[in-house]
Amino acid sequence: MTYYAVRKTDTPAIKNAPLEGLYEGSGYFSNVQLAIALVVIPWLVKRVLPIVNRGGWKTYIFMFLLCGLPVTVGYWTLMSRYEEYITIHDPELKAKYNGKEKIPMQVFHDAYFNSKIDFNGDVLDVLEQRHDWTKMVFTLELFKYVFFTFIPEVVMHTENQDQEQVRDHYDRGDDFYSWFLGPRMIYTSGVVTDLTREETLEELQDNKLTVVCEKLDLQPEDHLLDIGCGWGTLAAFAAKNYNCKVTGVTLAEKQTAFGNARIAANGCDTTRAQILCTDARYIPGGRGAYNKIVSLEMAEHVGIRRYQSFLKQVYNLLDDDGIFVFQVAGLRPHWQYEDLIWGLFMNKYVFPGADASCSLGWVVSQLEAAGFEVKNIDVLGVHYSATIHRWYKNWVANKEKVLKVYGERWYRIWVFFLAYSVIIARNGGSSVFQFTLHKNLNAYPRILGVPNHNSIHVTPKREILPVD
Repeated sequence: MTYYAVRKTDTPAIKNAPLEGLYEGSGYFSNVQLAIALVVIPWLVKRVLPIVNRGGWKTYIFMFLLCGLPVTVGYWTLMSRYEEYITIHDPELKAKYNGKEKIPMQVFHDAYFNSKIDFNGDVLDVLEQRHDWTKMVFTLELFKYVFFTFIPEVVMHTENQDQEQVRDHYDRGDDFYSWFLGPRMIYTSGVVTDLTREETLEELQDNKLTVVCEKLDLQPEDHLLDIGCGWGTLAAFAAKNYNCKVTGVTLAEKQTAFGNARIAANGCDTTRAQILCTDARYIPGGRGAYNKIVSLEMAEHVGIRRYQSFLKQVYNLLDDDGIFVFQVAGLRPHWQYEDLIWGLFMNKYVFPGADASCSLGWVVSQLEAAGFEVKNIDVLGVHYSATIHRWYKNWVANKEKVLKVYGERWYRIWVFFLAYSVIIARNGGSSVFQFTLHKNLNAYPRILGVPNHNSIHVTPKREILPVD
């Protein structure tokens, strides 16, 4: 195997990858190597031990039979590192994989969710070494899921499907989400601003809220629409700090109640800031009803089939002089099989129906086709890894609470999801794109957007001298 130079990071801001976690191990144990060991080791023993070194073929065959079992066990123990990483309880799986070949990731995680396999140690630490004990291959179960569940849902993506999947997911219970999201109750990527320390989850989310509101250039006379507002934290933050009018929209009933309570608890005027429980298809207001619109990681649930119609709906709701901040999770275009297998796991177990996580280029083409001009793009994948790492630690710390209310299976699904997502986002398999957009109109006052165009306002780390 060829190893390439890899620069290992060491910053408290994120969960840094171990160097060996960046490489892929071998796929199978070698039967040829085992055969050679079975032939050579008895011969060496016969040559070295004085008591048998003068014997002939019968002595060699005796030594072969005597050494065969311990050599086989020793080889499997040496070459199989499963025992270091995982323990297989299921007899059928143990007979098939333990000490023989790597277990497919889909087979592993399904068995883990059903308590047929356990991690030997911290889930995230063991997953960092996943290439030692698992392989990224398509299985029959994955083919069945793709052709009989995933593709039909992508093609249909009905309103009833959205309502059923969103409410099943987000109305599971506010306690469930609070045990990893923490007090901010924000289910989207935060923003890292300090590499010298481990910022808290709350700091990451407050950083993100500030970045978004500044990109929107919020003013007291603005009317902000938050599409897919979750538990209403951004709506409350904008109303509290920028004194603007805010309308948040979510399809989850519990999020609606939580968000409106949060707005009131923060002393905001509830006649100017409110959360509505409605499908995004039915957002109130006519053409140009809102001069600022934000949507953070909601469009994945819209689906590929409705993506363009959703963006055109946003275009119509936005004032001609308005600003749209759009954050969406995405995938790299030159994907690896691990990216695909992880993505299918996410669609099946975590975000059913969220089929619109696509490449940056695809999203840009959709935005431009809807009539938007892209002012700025920030790629926040590593920030998401840092955010999810905080979620992971919260979830593990609240394990006993989760087990008591939701049981072992839900704990296992979520701890695997969070741990694996820390790695995938850090390695570039998944990412988050944050766009600042406006309508692509001749009359749009582009020059007025310069002051809040954050990426062009930099502070040099050294004295800059002009070239004469």
